[in-house]
Amino acid sequence: MRPRRRGIGWAQRAEIAVLSGPAVLTFLTFVIFPVVLAGYYGFYKWKGYGVPTNFVGLQNYKTILQDSSFHDALLHNGMIVVLSLLIQGPIALGFALMLNQKIRGRSLIRLLIFVPFVISEVIVGTGWSLLLQVSGAVNGILDAIGLGSWKQDWLANPKLAIWTLMVILTWKYIGFAVILFMAGMQNIPEELAEAAAVDGASYWQIQRRITVPLLAPTIRIWGFLSIIGALQLFDLVYIIWGQYVASTAGTSTMVTYMVVEGRNAANYGYGNAVAVVLFVISMIIALVYQRFVLRRDTEGALTDGR
Repeated sequence: MRPRRRGIGWAQRAEIAVLSGPAVLTFLTFVIFPVVLAGYYGFYKWKGYGVPTNFVGLQNYKTILQDSSFHDALLHNGMIVVLSLLIQGPIALGFALMLNQKIRGRSLIRLLIFVPFVISEVIVGTGWSLLLQVSGAVNGILDAIGLGSWKQDWLANPKLAIWTLMVILTWKYIGFAVILFMAGMQNIPEELAEAAAVDGASYWQIQRRITVPLLAPTIRIWGFLSIIGALQLFDLVYIIWGQYVASTAGTSTMVTYMVVEGRNAANYGYGNAVAVVLFVISMIIALVYQRFVLRRDTEGALTDGR
């Protein structure tokens, strides 16, 4: 016969309320309330001031789903998500495996990889936009070393712009992935690698059979953060390409679309509707990822309370 569980008393409930109250209040104020408010304004054609009175119902959402510019922005976001996982993940894992070894200059390499991540997006965007202009330093270097035929319009050419963006994003954010992977490697017992080496396993066999499988939970967490970050990408695109070039160059995102069609067009009701659509898309992807990818990690962390 299973013993009856003892319920918590009022003292414990009061303690939980006091400790979790500020966090819950902050979450409701800065997350839930803005989402609800955006959903409310999304039903109106609103100029951003005063009480909205021009109720349009689902017209804003209908326009969003039928707008080819939004379709393009959604496609660009999808490409950024996939390319970020395929490009940044393997490169970051390779750097992490290298830097996890005792090599000369390891601290300097770590610093050089991580520095771009802590630099402000405004500085990064401004710097890269100057470097990649037609008359910028990149084309100047190519011309100086005899590769003038390689000179390109790196920012405005639709065939190159998305790859230019991926180079910038990889340079900017790969340091975060490397540090995250290296932190995960610190939790892997050294005895496993030592025992495998004694049994005759090579370095690469140890990494493939021990290190990478045990690092999988960290990789999955990084993948989740990378996906959400790619869906919400705005600042670098807006700074480098601006509100008009981004759409023609093929680098517009859902957030740049929201800003251009909402705030810049003084149609805040429509902008709020776009924000709601972005929130729904992000939430669905997050729930699906948690259900099918992170489930093995969360199940191992949960208990039945006994």
